[in-house]
Amino acid sequence: MKQVYTLILIVTLFITACSESPSLKPLPDNAVILTFGDSLTYGTGVNSATQSYPAKLAELTGLIVINKGIPGETSEQGLTRLPAVLDEIQPDLVILCHGGNDLIRKLGKEQLKNNLDKMITVIKKSGAQVILIGVPNFSLMLNVPELYPDLAQQYVIPAQLTILPKIERDPALKSDPIHPNEQGYALMADEIYQILKVSKALE
Repeated sequence: MKQVYTLILIVTLFITACSESPSLKPLPDNAVILTFGDSLTYGTGVNSATQSYPAKLAELTGLIVINKGIPGETSEQGLTRLPAVLDEIQPDLVILCHGGNDLIRKLGKEQLKNNLDKMITVIKKSGAQVILIGVPNFSLMLNVPELYPDLAQQYVIPAQLTILPKIERDPALKSDPIHPNEQGYALMADEIYQILKVSKALE
């Protein structure tokens, strides 16, 4: 019986360790956070300047959060745009939320994964840290494709994989069939804020 309890304890500790978010370097007080993506980053459905998730995240963190979301953008277009944005902003941290338009237009998950892989590489080479946001398949199950956790594990970066499925399943959190409303974006910002704290990016 003692051996059984020992085994349970070991398994529990292993699961706990695996579920912990990878650590980030603490952000300085003057840190700049870049939010990069499509309409979910831009804030379609609300006042982007005050009600988007980047605007809400700026309020929570007290840091400069720059919104570089472009509605309708595919991951291929984002990959092309990213280097110039990094050169312009020179962020300490990038929150990458891309892939919705690829999934809606069925452009192929392998292509999406390759483009996100290259984006993460470009971000890390710039010297910035990165957090990945999982975008769900816009289908009945609203599950996040495995490519998101796979990339997070490959690069050992924090990933938020549950908030967008939660929002997409709740009409009370949406302004239209796809985009969050102010409450939904606020919830998105809060979940990302929690990752920043858990990963030690924020003290």
